Amino acid sequence: MTSNITVWGRINSSNVRKVLWCLEELGLDYQQVDAGGAFGLVDSPEYLALNPNGMIPCLRDGSFVIWESNAIVRYLARKYGKAPFMVEDPESWALADQWMDWTTFSFGLPFRNLFWNILRTAPADRDQDAIKLGIDHCSTQFAIADAALSKKPYMSGDNIGVGDIPLGCLAYAWFSMEIQRPDLPHLEAWYERLTNRAAYQKAVMSALT
Repeated sequence: MTSNITVWGRINSSNVRKVLWCLEELGLDYQQVDAGGAFGLVDSPEYLALNPNGMIPCLRDGSFVIWESNAIVRYLARKYGKAPFMVEDPESWALADQWMDWTTFSFGLPFRNLFWNILRTAPADRDQDAIKLGIDHCSTQFAIADAALSKKPYMSGDNIGVGDIPLGCLAYAWFSMEIQRPDLPHLEAWYERLTNRAAYQKAVMSALT
């Protein structure tokens, strides 16, 4: 689908991956501009005029600008999405929507600390207490998702949708780390379904560091 969309952000950011994955699922054309981390740019006057927080991602669709990854995903789904990815009835949308916010607020700092210590910190400098806390915390949260996935194949219900995107981006890092994970068969089966999707492969399954 032809569009005039630009995304600012580095592709090894899980928040940027949410947006890129959604764009790929919707079949939209877009330009991705490296920003944040080693790429800088986010403190430039031009970027701050788009996103005053100086963070990534940021998306421009024509003349419309929006930041905050979950808000961007919701916007794209509502504007460009079609069934079954985009559901019409309020109840189904709300159930998918709840998993977006649940992922953001339930994983938070422990997952970030686990990720940084395992994948972006030299072994001698790793905080083992933070690693243990992160594994314990994430294992508990992923068990909640596993229970939900025992009833439906996707966090969004019978079909993939916005509810899968935030957790799916974290799941790639979770299953890529060399750690001891609990046996959560429904979560693992869901993750395998994701990895078989071309959009997920392109937008999410790239280098983590």
